[in-house]
Amino acid sequence: MLRGALTITLLNLAEIPKRIGASLVVVIGIAGVVGVLISVLAMADGFLNTMERTGRPDRAIVLRGGSNSELASTLARDATLAIMDGPGVKADDSGHAIASAEMVAIVELPLRQSGTAANVTLRGVGPAAFRLRPDIRIVAGRTFKPGLREVIVGKNAMTQFSGIDPGSRVALRDSEWTVVGVFDSDDSHGSEIMADVDTLSAAYRRTLFQSVTVLLDSPDRFDAFKSALEHDPRLSVEVVREPAYYARLSEQLGRILTFVAYTVGGIMALGALFGALNTMYSAVSSRSVEIATLRALGFGAGAILISVFTEAVLLSLLGAVIGAAAAWAFFNGNAVNSLGGNFTQVVFHLRVSAGLVATGILWAVVIGLLGGLFPALRAVRRPVVDALRGAV
Repeated sequence: MLRGALTITLLNLAEIPKRIGASLVVVIGIAGVVGVLISVLAMADGFLNTMERTGRPDRAIVLRGGSNSELASTLARDATLAIMDGPGVKADDSGHAIASAEMVAIVELPLRQSGTAANVTLRGVGPAAFRLRPDIRIVAGRTFKPGLREVIVGKNAMTQFSGIDPGSRVALRDSEWTVVGVFDSDDSHGSEIMADVDTLSAAYRRTLFQSVTVLLDSPDRFDAFKSALEHDPRLSVEVVREPAYYARLSEQLGRILTFVAYTVGGIMALGALFGALNTMYSAVSSRSVEIATLRALGFGAGAILISVFTEAVLLSLLGAVIGAAAAWAFFNGNAVNSLGGNFTQVVFHLRVSAGLVATGILWAVVIGLLGGLFPALRAVRRPVVDALRGAV
């Protein structure tokens, strides 16, 4: 049966140039499905990957109890000092806690491409912020000086927003601040603007902080740190591992992007399926006499079924390869921005991974199998005598 299936399949493939138009319908349709599916999933994957890289298991973020995000949280100065004195917080060589009490605000900046205003996170950080987050690296200029109205901007933010190049002056609240440096970070902080927390709080006339992020001696100290703070009668706080916090912020948008990808991909897949059905029906109909002759010569129904399935799957796989290659060539690594969990723009890079390509190929195979199913059944169910008589 397998030898017969191979023989018939080779005959089928040799006939494809004679019906190239119908075959291209399948290939192009599948390529569109796979390309769109992978591209939208690459957006979700890139966003989630950026947010996941923001957290480290040995860092914890402390918010006011009941707060879902930093913007909804407020902490008094005496509370931040108590948090930094918590058990398990790592200290530097001078004995100071490696922690940062931070203020978070939202500013509007124009996008470079469209000029429309979008929200950007403005973060005031403490003196230990860069020891706390060693992945933040100054790549141009210098860092801000405490007491001066200076800011540094994330490299990702600078590529997406105008007016924040080094040396520029940015209007924040009721004054202008000078951009003195650019920092790079592989996580969501690369989409932010940072300044000295005390200087920024004074400019915004704030006396409260939004969060405290601490570096622990080890990830194993988290439970003790969390228990001590959440049971401290002086405090009303929620302690979250940093990866869990950013996963919580990204969860909703990740679900939306994944839903859009599979919904749009499913609609397009339905269209591609009908195209495959039409193509394979046409191929079977045009070769009904040939199929009947093969059956009369002793080729079994199983061999014919396999040959029709194989042709449909091969055309689908060709479309999948084209779609995946197009998605990788045009979208992989592209920087885009989307609204994140704090209602501010997060800049991230689309990521076309091997897993997404495999998902696209799997969809193509399923469409090819379904597209070849009914035409294959029709090919073997039609009586041989009727097919041969129809050719007379």
